[in-house]
Amino acid sequence: MMRLDKYLAERLGLTRSESRRKIAAGAVAVDGAVCRQADAKLDENAAQVTVDGRPLGGAYEKYVYLMLNKPAGVVSASRDAREVTVADLAAAAYPRRQLFPAGRLDKTSTGFVLLTDDGAFAHDILAPARHVEKTYLVRLDTPLTAAMQAGFAAGVTLADGTRLAPAAAEPAGEDPCCVRVTLRQGVYHQIKRMFGVYGAGVEALHRLAIGPVTLDPALAPGAWRPLTAAELAALRAAGGKTSR
Repeated sequence: MMRLDKYLAERLGLTRSESRRKIAAGAVAVDGAVCRQADAKLDENAAQVTVDGRPLGGAYEKYVYLMLNKPAGVVSASRDAREVTVADLAAAAYPRRQLFPAGRLDKTSTGFVLLTDDGAFAHDILAPARHVEKTYLVRLDTPLTAAMQAGFAAGVTLADGTRLAPAAAEPAGEDPCCVRVTLRQGVYHQIKRMFGVYGAGVEALHRLAIGPVTLDPALAPGAWRPLTAAELAALRAAGGKTSR
């Protein structure tokens, strides 16, 4: 059950005070009856709400799940005083939602970022025990070697002594400097540090997939769309949850 003023704020992109003014003015009806109580409780999934005589179309979304194609130069954060963030790119469409990235990419990196306001869901797919894979297309400044592939498969030990979980590094096409990397954990600047052990530098990094869900090739850099029901179910299953 949800307060009526909160429901209107989330559905219409209003502030709570704006919602209360509409309710007090008699502009809001719930199941056919005018309601002037901002704290009235309603079932957000079943109640029929009209504002100024017009029904609110579409189902109520308790949480938002977005697939975003992050461009270079945008930071993976919910807010930043100086930089454009991934949450800023979808803020106009969800003005009352507290969106955040479930997993981060470096400012210079590009590709699939999952934006949501569902903290439990984000925890499920990011928790180390879940081992939800992330897949990347990486361009090196030197060709991929057999030693790199074997080292990734065995688990790279970083320069500071940190031993990482096994990963995969495979050729990505005919260019020997283009590599497809699959990780099962998340460590700060992990891919750059892993290749650095072998004296290789990363020139570009693009996230292709999170678990079984691949970035939609139709999304231009900076564009986003809601996850489909099938994509959301696949990610929940990968995170160890079948429903919520």
